[in-house]
Amino acid sequence: MLSDEDLSFLKRFLLVSGSLKELAQAYGISYPTVRLRLDRLIEKVKIADSQDVAGPFERRARALFADGRFDVETLRVLLASHGEEMEGRDESDRKP
Repeated sequence: MLSDEDLSFLKRFLLVSGSLKELAQAYGISYPTVRLRLDRLIEKVKIADSQDVAGPFERRARALFADGRFDVETLRVLLASHGEEMEGRDESDRKP
């Protein structure tokens, strides 16, 4: 679930002993940007480890949301649509 870029970030994070200030300097970006990236990575790890996530689609959608690829309303719409689609499949599987 973690990309090569995520793993590289984590490696650098470990090599600077978790210093966000040093990490920001290493990447040449601001401290708040590093903090945001770390927060998003934390969310991705939580999603990967969560037992509450229903399946691969939901896990991927939540990871994309954690990456900032879309907003919370888009996530809700996607999950609701997917849920409706899955319910429709379940009902068609039950029909003789």
